[in-house]
Amino acid sequence: MVLSQIIRSRVQPIVDPIGRSLGKAQLTPDIFTGLGFALALLGGLLFALKPSQPYLAGFSILGSGIMDILDGSLARATGKAAGSVNDSVFDRMSDIAMYAGIVYAGYGLNHAIILLTISLSLTVSYLKIKAESLGVRFHNLGLGERSDRLAVLMVGTLLGYVAIGVYVILVLTGIALVQRYAYVARTLRANRTYPSD
Repeated sequence: MVLSQIIRSRVQPIVDPIGRSLGKAQLTPDIFTGLGFALALLGGLLFALKPSQPYLAGFSILGSGIMDILDGSLARATGKAAGSVNDSVFDRMSDIAMYAGIVYAGYGLNHAIILLTISLSLTVSYLKIKAESLGVRFHNLGLGERSDRLAVLMVGTLLGYVAIGVYVILVLTGIALVQRYAYVARTLRANRTYPSD
């Protein structure tokens, strides 16, 4: 069981009632998507401007993760799927903002390592979206989901080990890409579906 599954099994029974309450208050998932992006952007800025206090960025990432959980619970409660495009786009922008701050601060990391980490992260997310557009469904397949990556970065940052967190994410995303690509390729071959760009 991956980290995101463990967290979801503990958190979802708590946040789903909150989502229903937020829905009754006429709030939309996009509000929390925007707040999550704003907090991720703040986290990136804190990485860049306060490199000696990475825990500040860690708390901001924690807040962004909470907003991500709330927008998901609200979307389930209201059945509003229209915000899924916004959620996907702003999740990618959030990831880029956070890693841009890490690049600026350095944290003893080679820029190529950080670039490879964010590139793999974005590719893993894109692969899921592309696969689902072709009718390939998979849920929590293996390691390296965005929630896993966010949790690792948050914990590493709060503990002051930003570089170690990035290296762990690099390994997780590498494994995730191989697992997901292999699964999608097998499924498409079985269905004899051959995608184009």
